[in-house]
Amino acid sequence: MSKAQDRLIQLKNKETGEVYWTAKNKKLVTRKIELKKYSKKLRKHVMFKESKK
Repeated sequence: MSKAQDRLIQLKNKETGEVYWTAKNKKLVTRKIELKKYSKKLRKHVMFKESKK
């Protein structure tokens, strides 16, 4: 596994099950990430939370 793949995390919306992939610096950020992203199904910005790959 390359270094870039180690940094990838999955952001998931609980309501719709939609997924965004993003990178995270695991040395500096130890908590779970929550980002407000656009949901195509709901057609508005909602919270996406970090989940397991």
